[in-house]
Amino acid sequence: IGVVGEGRLRRYRVVGINKLGDTATGGSSTVTLIPGEAQEVAGKKGKFDQISVAATPGTSPTELKRRIARVVPRSVRVEAAAEKAERQSSDIGNDLGFLKVALLVFSGVALVVGGFLIFNTFSITVAQRIREFGLLRTLGASRAQLLRSVLAEALLIGVAGSVLGLAAGVGFAIGINSLFKSFGIDLPNTGTVFATRTIVVALLIGVVMTVVSSMTPALRATRVSPMDALRDAALPESRRRGRVTAVVAALLGLGGLAMLLIGLFGGIESSSSAASLMGGGAAAVLFAVSLYSPRLVKPLAALAGKPIELLRGLTGRLARENAMRKPGRTAVTAAALMIGLALVVFVTVFAAGLNQSVASTIDRNFTGDLTIQNIDGFSPIPRSIEADVKAVEGVGAVSALRFSEGKVKGQPTVQGVAAVDPQNIGRVFKFEFTEGEQSSLEGLGDGETIVDESYAESENLDIGDTLEVLTPTGRRSTLRVVAAVKDRTDFLGSFVISHKALARDFGEKRNAYVFASVAPGADSGAVQKRVERLIEDQYPSAEALDQEGLKKSQEEQINQLLGLVYALLSLAVVVSIFGIVNTLALSIHERTRELGMLRAVGMSRRQVRQIVRYEAVITALIGAILGTILGVLFAALISRPLADEGFELAYPVVTLIVLLALAALAGVLAAIGPARRASRLDVLDALAYE
Repeated sequence: IGVVGEGRLRRYRVVGINKLGDTATGGSSTVTLIPGEAQEVAGKKGKFDQISVAATPGTSPTELKRRIARVVPRSVRVEAAAEKAERQSSDIGNDLGFLKVALLVFSGVALVVGGFLIFNTFSITVAQRIREFGLLRTLGASRAQLLRSVLAEALLIGVAGSVLGLAAGVGFAIGINSLFKSFGIDLPNTGTVFATRTIVVALLIGVVMTVVSSMTPALRATRVSPMDALRDAALPESRRRGRVTAVVAALLGLGGLAMLLIGLFGGIESSSSAASLMGGGAAAVLFAVSLYSPRLVKPLAALAGKPIELLRGLTGRLARENAMRKPGRTAVTAAALMIGLALVVFVTVFAAGLNQSVASTIDRNFTGDLTIQNIDGFSPIPRSIEADVKAVEGVGAVSALRFSEGKVKGQPTVQGVAAVDPQNIGRVFKFEFTEGEQSSLEGLGDGETIVDESYAESENLDIGDTLEVLTPTGRRSTLRVVAAVKDRTDFLGSFVISHKALARDFGEKRNAYVFASVAPGADSGAVQKRVERLIEDQYPSAEALDQEGLKKSQEEQINQLLGLVYALLSLAVVVSIFGIVNTLALSIHERTRELGMLRAVGMSRRQVRQIVRYEAVITALIGAILGTILGVLFAALISRPLADEGFELAYPVVTLIVLLALAALAGVLAAIGPARRASRLDVLDALAYE
């Protein structure tokens, strides 16, 4: 087998197959070598990452730990097995904390969208049962009893839905775990954990969301007088309720707008804090638009439905008028899709801007012709690549970039550290100096550093100031600031030091990137092929990329993250599509006599299907139009504080048009079942329906 470590490809003969107990390797392959050989491959000659010690009978772990700590350097961590397990568990929890937060956020979005669906469903079903409620009132039922009846129904539905959702979630987790195992990724290797807290929280949230969402329709049902209910009068449209909704929408909108403006112009020093504040403001505006959307339904339905009416005539006009008939119902259905699509559009536009920013950074700063990196885009590459690439015919300047991290004294957060060869890096990578000049880089000493402009401003650092940095080796490195640079995409971290200083104080000698330029007069295409052949033959874990290839590599990494976000947001979009299906099905039941009348005067089954289908498309497009406008607006506003960091907003027009088309297609798919049911109604039965 071939093994790539700190050096060229090495070949080994397999003499055995082993397993490291129950330790999960995360899908990676583990090769076991004798200590000396392993140290040479890893570039850690004479060093160990970990030493396991067993206590003699009668010696406690605490006593053994104390004795060992006395004879090893202070930078070496000594811990008992239980302490190590607890630390690793905590580290894994911290590393996956962002994923947990992201999943909770997207789950919350899906719950909110589901709440819209529940509200709409109860609004329709309560309206359809108004005569039943009137009969119960005449027989002596009080308003409180009717309210309890509807809420009890919501409670039962909430319990049933929560139990089914809980079972589906557990099944999905088990399925994902099995899928990982099929690819050799045994994570987690202990199986899924089904905590009691998870059961309680899931059931509680599901039930509470259902009951709360049904509260308003239930209260409205109790306000109808028995005689009006027996006459099948429509539920009263409360002007007071409309005014309250408008006031709440205005307050939410103004509050959200204020948060957006403070984030934009409030002088908040931290760009991440400004972006977070603006994100909260965007959420408030989103819900304000949701509350106000019934007043937007008629103009948007006219906008979305007019082309359909022009193309399809009568069926298109009836579909448009049906969508406009009950603005509140259409608005709630469309708002569910609006929320999901607004987030999809926001992420799409933001990712396009990120891709554009990275591409601009590469054009501006990566002045070399080739970049050699690990095929995964972030892991270190062998140090010997630098010398081997330099020896290739036609290669000019070659310089490597290395990374580590450290903690500045008195600060809680870890800062990124980049290391360069001061004499050569300027020939393949351009630094944008805001203080100091190119000579500061070329003369960078072992105790000196060039700092990122944003970090210097946040910490009030000037040229000549010193920093004390705690390094991963336990050493304290004192660095004097000699210059500041603008690092638009945070590629270099907070500090830039020399290779020698990084190796001495941080214990890091591995290269992250190697930049190379083609010598004057050499054929760049031929040189690139020779370098690519060297990397392919001797360093299969690395790749050599030109400028366009490097842009594509970075874009692929961003798109992978974008795909994950799309997958998470798809849950909210799917729930909103179910909302369209549900609303159509219930409204068809409500309009049975109307559909029967249309059939009786000559409308065909096909035309009935078209009406339902076009109504679904118009509803979906209303949500899509609002979602697209809000998503683009939020991306533009929230990216504004990041402009100083080099973020360049881009608008992927073609992608946005595709999203609108997909929303229309989702409406068509949502209408399949309801349209088929509507077209199959018996004319006489429909006319006799009450």
